[in-house]
Amino acid sequence: MSTTIPPIIAFDELDSTNAEARRRAEAGETGPVWLTAGRQTAGRGRRGRNWETGQGRNLAATLLLTTQRPPAEAAQISFVAALAVADLADAFVPPSIVTLKWPNDPLISGTKASGVLIESGPAPGGGLWLAIGIGVNLAEAPLNPERPATTFAAHMTAPPPAPLDALNILAASFARWLDLWDRLGFPAVAEAWTRRAHGLGEPCVARLGTETLHGVAEGLDPDGAFRLRLPDGMLRRITAGDVFFGET
Repeated sequence: MSTTIPPIIAFDELDSTNAEARRRAEAGETGPVWLTAGRQTAGRGRRGRNWETGQGRNLAATLLLTTQRPPAEAAQISFVAALAVADLADAFVPPSIVTLKWPNDPLISGTKASGVLIESGPAPGGGLWLAIGIGVNLAEAPLNPERPATTFAAHMTAPPPAPLDALNILAASFARWLDLWDRLGFPAVAEAWTRRAHGLGEPCVARLGTETLHGVAEGLDPDGAFRLRLPDGMLRRITAGDVFFGET
């Protein structure tokens, strides 16, 4: 891997950029290559949620690549993706309102503006293929009162960037963070992520499927796990789940 920016293949419409990445990977394509679509008919977010791309005005893209890292370590690329989206946001909205919520939710003024979905599998030629799916609300946000979302446009006086223009910025930033991860390891990525972290030291709720925990956000462990300080003083490491702030 290097700071070379992978090529971009743009489609008018796909079922899902991650699904297209999977098909290509299982057919033996190794990447790296960015896949993007003006419209997704079956876009997906984390935990099986739908992801709406709007009428060709939002960004939906997936980076397909192959790695020799073990699965647990490869999953840390979600932090790389979040940092790249934060850089993209910085280019269009005040950087002071751009933060990151664990594990990989870029926020603008505390509200979600993007989503990251990492999928993987054994590559036919060896190693692991990764599909790093990124959706960014450039111009339109889904109407979901349970999970409020915002857009770049809501925080801009000029029109938001076109999706392909945004992807070019995102791809360049992603390549830089990927190079940093390769050269200096995850601690350098974790340090950069922590500088942008939303809600450190604040009360939060962690939902882990069948378990809901209340505590105070303490940050990242060296492997990317979320540190939650429980009311009884115990520390809980969270490796999978959702964290919410401002809830009781």
